[in-house]
Amino acid sequence: MGKADFLSPKAIGNRIKSKGLQKLRWYCQMCQKQCRDENGFKCHCMSESHQRQLLLASEDPNQFMDYFSDEFKRDFLELLRRRFGTKRVHNNIVYNEYISHREHVHMNSTQWETLTDFTKWVGKEGLAKVDETPKGWYIQYIDRDPETIRRQEELERKKKQDLDDEERGAKFIEEQVRRGLDGREPEAPLFTELKRENEEEKIAFNMASSSVAGPSKPSSILGPSALKVPAGAIAKRKEPSSASESREKKKKSALEEIIEMEERKKKKQESVSARTEYWLQPNIVVKIVTKKLGEKYHKKKAVIQEVRDQYTAVVKLVISGDKLKLDQSHLETVIPAPGKRVMILNGEYRDTEAVLEGIDEKKFSATLTLDSGRLKGKRVEGVAYEDFSKLP
Repeated sequence: MGKADFLSPKAIGNRIKSKGLQKLRWYCQMCQKQCRDENGFKCHCMSESHQRQLLLASEDPNQFMDYFSDEFKRDFLELLRRRFGTKRVHNNIVYNEYISHREHVHMNSTQWETLTDFTKWVGKEGLAKVDETPKGWYIQYIDRDPETIRRQEELERKKKQDLDDEERGAKFIEEQVRRGLDGREPEAPLFTELKRENEEEKIAFNMASSSVAGPSKPSSILGPSALKVPAGAIAKRKEPSSASESREKKKKSALEEIIEMEERKKKKQESVSARTEYWLQPNIVVKIVTKKLGEKYHKKKAVIQEVRDQYTAVVKLVISGDKLKLDQSHLETVIPAPGKRVMILNGEYRDTEAVLEGIDEKKFSATLTLDSGRLKGKRVEGVAYEDFSKLP
């Protein structure tokens, strides 16, 4: 019977069946042939070509085993180098990717019985770094490519050159300091006892100024060749200042600071007292966030028709018109586009209509302009997202 045509249903079915990996027990490594079932493997073992391969292998079985072992080692390490580089990776991950190739060399035809034995052998030969953990064996490729070694040597040479440049720069600075001293020893700072003439006068330290009363002395070991202090700075230091005026100024600034602190505290208390745990109000647009009602209502917008017991609302969906009774925790506010009207739901300006001016995404707040009440036109900043919602 002749071979089936390439486009015949039988030939197409055979190609579909032969795709992907097959069972290892029906694979003949000597002939490198994969059989699809037990009957096919039995027929292959009885074939003349298979018998010839067995006769050749029986003459020198170690030669064939060494050949398959070298093939397996070379392909495995090449995949490890190309796919993972010098990263530390679990050996089973590399092996699973290796056997995904259909024409790979099977481990049962090599000198290693298990993947663990192969991993230990690779580490013993110095081809890769291996270590055992509670999760298994990990392997890391050692790159001995001459180009890679040359590149690493260049990087080390460049790093060493940068260090030499820094040392030369430090020596140059030391030489400049030595020349600036002109053979003189650097003068040590003079420390005096702290005394005050008036017991009631407060002691003030100026950390920015490093000069002391008396003859001028070099402030650094660089001597006269160092950076010179501008004349304006010296004149500024010598300006007389009245202790009483500075003390009065300090008292005044402290008083102003206390007043401002009290005002901020008062405003904070007013805003806290104006806040409530409930925020539902009729005629505002909200979004349904609960998933208990199914995907039909999840993330859908609705308008509150009625508020019951402050924490429960009867809403009407914008698109379908369905009415639902939902708890406050199942709803969230809706933030419109800038320029749209909103209702403030909590805080000092509760129940006040406003216009959205802008949104601060970093602080999760918005800027509103009041549009009703006696404070109409006032600009309010820092209103949280949950404190206002869109009007229908």
